[in-house]
This record gives sequence, structure tokens and C-alpha cells, in this order.
Amino acid sequence: MLILFYPLPSPLFPKKYATLLQSSDGQLLGARISSDGQWRFPPADSVPQKFKAAILLFEDEYFHYHPGINPVSLGRAFWQNIRSGKIVSGGSTLTMQTVRMALENQERTYRQKLWELLLSIKLELFYSKEEILRLYTYHAPFGGNVVGLSAASWRYFGRPPYQLSWAETAALAVLPNSPSSVFPGKNEITFRHKRDALLDKLSAKGYLTSDEALLAKAEPLPGKVKPLPNDAFHLLQRAEKDGLVGTIVQSTLDFALQRQVKEKTDRYSEQLAYNEIHNAAAIVIDIASGETLAYVGNSFPNGDETNNHGQFVDVITAHRSPGSLLKPFLYAAALDDGILLPKELLPDIPLFYRGFAPQNFDKKYRGAVAADEALASSLNVPFVFLLREYGYEKLHQKLRQIGMQSLDRPANHYGLSLILGGAESTLWELSGMFAGMARALNNFQDRPYNRGYSTADYRPNTYLPLKTTEQESDLEANGLLAAPSILYAFQAMQQLRRPEEMSGAEMYGSYRPIAWKTGTSHGFRDAWAIGLNDRYVVGVWVGNADNEGRPGLTGIRSASPLMFSIFELLGGDATFDEPFGKPVSICKESGLLATEYCTETTDTNLPDYMLQGKRCTYHHLLHLDQAEKHQVSSACYAVDKMLSRRWFVLPAVQAWYYKQYHSNYKEPPPFLPACGEQNANGFMELIYPREFTKVYVPVEQDGKPGLAIFEAAHRNPASTIYWHLDEAYVGSTNFIHQMGFHPEPGPHMLTLVDDEGNELKQAFEVLQ
Repeated sequence: MLILFYPLPSPLFPKKYATLLQSSDGQLLGARISSDGQWRFPPADSVPQKFKAAILLFEDEYFHYHPGINPVSLGRAFWQNIRSGKIVSGGSTLTMQTVRMALENQERTYRQKLWELLLSIKLELFYSKEEILRLYTYHAPFGGNVVGLSAASWRYFGRPPYQLSWAETAALAVLPNSPSSVFPGKNEITFRHKRDALLDKLSAKGYLTSDEALLAKAEPLPGKVKPLPNDAFHLLQRAEKDGLVGTIVQSTLDFALQRQVKEKTDRYSEQLAYNEIHNAAAIVIDIASGETLAYVGNSFPNGDETNNHGQFVDVITAHRSPGSLLKPFLYAAALDDGILLPKELLPDIPLFYRGFAPQNFDKKYRGAVAADEALASSLNVPFVFLLREYGYEKLHQKLRQIGMQSLDRPANHYGLSLILGGAESTLWELSGMFAGMARALNNFQDRPYNRGYSTADYRPNTYLPLKTTEQESDLEANGLLAAPSILYAFQAMQQLRRPEEMSGAEMYGSYRPIAWKTGTSHGFRDAWAIGLNDRYVVGVWVGNADNEGRPGLTGIRSASPLMFSIFELLGGDATFDEPFGKPVSICKESGLLATEYCTETTDTNLPDYMLQGKRCTYHHLLHLDQAEKHQVSSACYAVDKMLSRRWFVLPAVQAWYYKQYHSNYKEPPPFLPACGEQNANGFMELIYPREFTKVYVPVEQDGKPGLAIFEAAHRNPASTIYWHLDEAYVGSTNFIHQMGFHPEPGPHMLTLVDDEGNELKQAFEVLQ
């Protein structure tokens, strides 16, 4: 009875297991070796029936009938050892072998054997037969550093144990008895003899027919170990960082989709490598649940895991500049606050604000552009104007509310650059924010009246199956972003033009409309594309993990083709509902509520919160003379001779840029001189260069070209002058109008425009 007080190891086996990553349906996606260098998989809940039959017939046929020790087997082993003069047999039961493994295979002596006998009896008292068999099955040695049935099945056959044939099961069942002497790949004669003998025994017991046993014997023996699946390397790496080392991580990944997305990403990255772009990442999110269906943290072009281009970096969680990806959130937030209508004109003119001078990607200005078009075209300047009106402090707060926790510095740190990629984020975070917007829109009409929004809509993505239910107390009358505002943002995102090579995609059955947005960081270091339909969000990042920029690395050219390719694997639709609200008439040219002076209107539905103070201010009633060449007033012209005309009038600087893109734009006629209105022409004058001046650009002491200083004067000291060289905007000046240039040799055109829209052009030539 003293044995009852002798402790068994606790735990019986040390919990040094490999980390396994499984798909949502339990298929193996990847594994990482245990901390002691053994391929020891976490134990399964049960032992497969085939292996149970095979191992008991081979190792311990009377397992279910003895109390942990088998006196007949021990007696036979004792007699064999006496005759041989050495230990040649142990007579061990499976229970005794389990105890021996738990004691870490101590030296084989009669004293040690006695302890194992006693502890085996105790083990049988505290564990059921099924538990003991399970402990043995998943901790027995199978040769080399392969421990346990699950690891052996994958390493030798590349499949889980329940998918093994009788021949494969029998081959594994004979390994723990002497794994070093019949290790797969050597001693094949001995190995085959043992396996085939076990197959005969299984046939004799009725587990398979004699014909089946004959066919089983014809199956090859396992050879070299097989590589384990490696279909989600970076998510497995992340799971271990999240504290899931040594466990079976059943993820939310879709097994087939994960493999397909990985294959597409690797193949696409292989093409980009010709431009020295070596990394790509992709993620697919189920909008309704927030579950991750595909997670490719980085690409392995050609399947090569040995190159030195940062392939082991998980880009999905890496903090990078998002470029223009935050614009849809500002667009929706501005609609929410009633400071913007979906198609309202935004300024697109040179802006210099506290040292910040944003430019559009093409370095051009359009004067004024509809807000939805500015979003679809990803124009920078209009959105900086919009953010200045909305307030970067408010946007900072709003973004944090909907999931951008990477904004860990005060709003003043980012300023207006926040909307152009001045704050870093991750693909994980950004895809979750877009999924939150889509969830809020999808859930809105399914919720109780006046309680259509929930903070739970903006939850982070998950790669683990979490069962969460939305409580009624979570619902709020006012949402973080209103459903109509989200809807208009998505509709604007549907207007983006696809890459040139896909421009004909709508002609084929694979074309599906989606709402999408791209982003390109400063210096061409990051290319992004995030798209969504009513069911899925797909996010893609392309670039170099070491932050090296490359020419042509843009969201539209480098990231969106992969995103569209992934969408071909998915279902869903992006035919979003029509806007809801009350019917209103909108001025086509300004995007504001139509007045009696608007010339063209269109009808749409808008919610009340967007309509306050949004009447068109661009259309005016002008009074003209009989020839319609001049504006007049009653002070200088007979009222009965005046002609009244409705006119679309932009602010002067906006008009100057606008008419370069809209040839039908007509400037308002000047006032009749007799009417006493001042004409602004002649307000500006160039001091240098004068007409037809030949300019010499000096060379600095270091041999590099210096600057030629040009200077202008303006009658109004407070005016701003916008300088353009060969129609390209280069800067603005106030009060002191001097600008330095280093133009290339040859003829050039200098254009100056003031904030009243007055223009001055001057040709000059730079000497060689």
C-alpha cells in the first residue's frame, strides 16, 4: 500500500508540445516544433480505432484484462533474460511503457523495473484504460525527434491519423517498440517483416480480410520524413506571440481559401520581384462575424523561405503609412456633421497651411471638384481643405472610436497630414475599420427603430472563433457613422477606375462590382488596396519590408490587381441600396441644394442632417447689357434694357484652374466701365524676368546648379501670388513675391495667378 503514497510525475508528461494551426474545419495549416526540439503534437481527444486495434495486438493484447502488469508476460521475459544472460525482453504492458516514458526512460535495471511495476498499478487506479492508451499513443517515440501518433502520421505520411490505411497504421504501430532499429528509411526488411506480421494478425482477428491484408502488404513503407504544411506561417507565428505556444490553435481561416490566396500572393509577388519589390500581404475578412478567412502575412515567391528580403516579417501587423486610405472615413464623417453633401464641390487649388503644402499625385489642380469624385480619384488637396474645415482633432477622435488604436499620439502631432498618411496603421487594423463600416450599414435596418447603431459593429478582426452576442444595452440611438453617410462613401468608392490591364473586366462573367480604395505612401514605400462587397473585405499591401521605396509602387498599379484577383475567389455583391432620406433637388454643377438660379438639377434622397444651410451659393443672377458683354447695374444702365442671366460663378482662383479642365466654363462678363466697378487687370507686374529675358542660372561652389531668383510686385500687399513654371505649380508667395527656380536650359513659360484669379504670363529662356 505504500505505493499509493509514492507520487506519479505531475504532470505525467511535460507540456512541451508543438504549436499547431488548424483551419476552421480542423485541417492542419502549419506547425512549429516544441521548445525541446521534438515534433510532439498536443494530444488529441481520442485514439483512432485502427491504431487502437493495431497497437494493442502488437504491444499488449491483454491490455483491457490486466491491472497494469501482465504476470504471464513478465514471467516469459524473466526466463528469456535468464537464458540470455542479459536483458533482452521487458515484458512490459502498455501501462508500464507509459510509466517508463513518464519517468523519462530511466536506466533499465531490476530495481527500476520494480518501481515501474508498482507505479503501473497506481496508474491503473487513477486513470481509465482509455486515458492510459491515449497517453501512450500521443507520447510514444516514433523515431528521431518524432513523438506521438499525430506527429508521426504527418511526418511519415503527410496526413492526419484518421486518414491512414491499415498498412500505414500497422507501420506506425510497430515503430514505438524499437524506433531506432526500424526507423523509416533504413532496416526495411525488418520493418516490413514486423508490419506484415501485424497485418496478418489483424486479418486473423477479423479487422480486415485476407485479400485486404495482401493488398495492404503491397503498400510501400514510409521513407524520409515529409515536410509539414506551411500555409499560414505568419498567423502561426502571431498565435505563438499571442501566448498560444504548445496548443492546437483552431483558427477561423477557410482552408481552401487560405491556400488559394497564399498561392495568388506568392505568384504575384514573384512578378513584382523583377522591379525589386519583394513583399506582399493579403487578408480576407468576413464582414458579418469579423472572422479572418485568409491571412497571408508576407509572400514567399517561388516557395523560397531562405531568401533575405524580410519574408518572415508579418506585414499584416506591421505599422506602415496608409497613404490615402483614411479618406473614406473623413468623407463619411463630414457628411455626418452636415458640412458636406455627397457631390458638393471642394476646392482643388494650391494650399499652404502652417508649413504644410499638399499636392495631388499628378501635381495638378482642378480648381473645384465634386467630393465623391475627389474620393474616387483620391485627390489630396480637396481632402486637406475638407479636413481643415472638419477639424483634424475631431477626425483623430472619430478614427480612434472606430478602431484606429495605432493613433497613439495627440492630434496636433499629425495635423492635416493625418489624411495623407501622416499616421501609421496596419493592414489588420484598417481592414477591420472598413469591415466595421460595412457591418454598421448591413446591420442598421435589422435593428429596432431609432436604435440602429452599436459600438459592437466596430470591433477588431479576429482569427479565433469567438462567440459574442450583441446585448441590447450596446445599442445606441446615434451611431458613430450614420448609415446614409457610409452608403454614400461606398458608392463613391465604387466609382474608382480599375487598373488599365483590367479595364475590360466588366465584359466578362468574373467581373463583380466592389467598393474599393487604394493608398500610396510618401516615397513609394507602401502600396495598399482595400475593397469590400456586402460579405467580404479584402485588404492587400505590397512593398518592401525594409521600407525601400520603388518607382511605380502605387496602390492602383501594384496592390489593386492582387486585390481584384482575390475577389474572383469570393462571392457577395456590392449593389448597395439606394440612399434613404427625403427627396430633394440638387444642383448638378455645385452638388448643393438647388436654388431658383441653378440651371441643371437632379433629384435624389438625402437625410435631414445633411440639409441644413446647404443651398447653392455658386449660381447667381447677373444683370447684363443688351450685348451680354458686360455686367451692369441700375446706377449706370437703364433697367428696362437689362438682361438677366443665371450664371455659375466660382471663386477667382478656383475658376482659373477649373476652366483648364472644363472648356465650357464661362467667366462672368466684366462690369461696364461706366458702372464704376474696378477692373483688377494690371494689378501684377513682373520685376524679373522682363519680356523675352534670357536667364542665367548660377552654379554654386560645390558645382551644383543654383537658383535664379524671380520677383513680382502686386498692388495689393495682402494678395497671394501662385507661381507656375510651364503650367506646373511650384509655390505661392505673400507680401514679398520672390521665388527661386533652377529650370533646365531652354525656353520656358512663367505664369502668375493671384487670389482674385488675375493671370500674368511671361516667356523666358534659360541659357546653357
